Amino acid sequence: MELDRFDWLSLRTEAAMDPKQQIIDPHHHLWNRNDSTYLANELLADTGGTHNVTHTVFVECRSKWDRDADAHLAPVGETRFVAGEAAEMAERDGAVIGAIVSHADLMLGEQVEEVLAAHEKAGAGLFRGIRHATPWDEDPQAHNAHTGATQHMMQTDGFINGARTLAEMGFSFDSWLYHHQIPELVELAHAVPELSIVLDHLGGRLGVGSYATRRAEVVAQWKQAMSAAAECSNIVLKVGGIGMDNTFGTGWSDFHKPPSSEQVADYWSDDVRWSIDTFGPSRCMFESNFPVDRQSLPYAVLWNAMQIMAADYSAEEQADLFVNTAAATYRIDLEAASAAGAEAGL
Repeated sequence: MELDRFDWLSLRTEAAMDPKQQIIDPHHHLWNRNDSTYLANELLADTGGTHNVTHTVFVECRSKWDRDADAHLAPVGETRFVAGEAAEMAERDGAVIGAIVSHADLMLGEQVEEVLAAHEKAGAGLFRGIRHATPWDEDPQAHNAHTGATQHMMQTDGFINGARTLAEMGFSFDSWLYHHQIPELVELAHAVPELSIVLDHLGGRLGVGSYATRRAEVVAQWKQAMSAAAECSNIVLKVGGIGMDNTFGTGWSDFHKPPSSEQVADYWSDDVRWSIDTFGPSRCMFESNFPVDRQSLPYAVLWNAMQIMAADYSAEEQADLFVNTAAATYRIDLEAASAAGAEAGL
């Protein structure tokens, strides 16, 4: 997975279809790795390049974990790091980070309370919840969770008790999994109905490895599981991750240049609109998943594709998809977010 192919990405440039449409990008990462850099400067360049992205939500990616801390508290280093990046962005023109979603090991059960309290203390008022990624599959081309996952993890007593503690403390749970694991998430939603759950990346419908030749079967299984998830009022959906060629198997990363927004919308529109209609616009939010989606899409192309796919919805429904669902889910005060980041003084 190559994320910094800037010469290749530059072969496709697009102006914003609707540069006035306010956008909250509720899913991006920040890191400085040997093979990729995506920090405040890069995020500001993307969010301020074409579209009107005013706020963002950082989601965990194992950046700057505190290796000197006890193992269960190591992820708190990421929150501290992102709060610093948020303070820097708040002092500059452009988008601000309005919320932080970190990692905590829900297998700790009730003991996860210590980790969550540490995240809240380190988050400069921005910590909103955690993601404990659980994708697991036997197929070696379906990469399992970067934070470690085992089969049926969400059904264990430890995980459920950790999720209940998360809910009791008023924090949300971002779920990244594969489509065949959605029924387990539905069980969790029923077991902890007070938990606010965000289902990432259109429910992670696999299209690589052994799944690549079974598209019709996979789509049917995905739709059945997604319909069950939509019946849970405590689950909202992130509509995005659509550039993850390494998961969805679009083939775009092998193109001689990135696809156009029209090509992207044509590929995804049926699935995206079905998902939005199934959950309802007030329970869906568009996301970029950058820089991961940069493996196949420039930032402007991605948001243009979202605007194309949202064109048939009403102005109120588009406001939900691009702004309101994310603001409500992650408790982003659109008036105060910029001031809060500046006052953090990190």
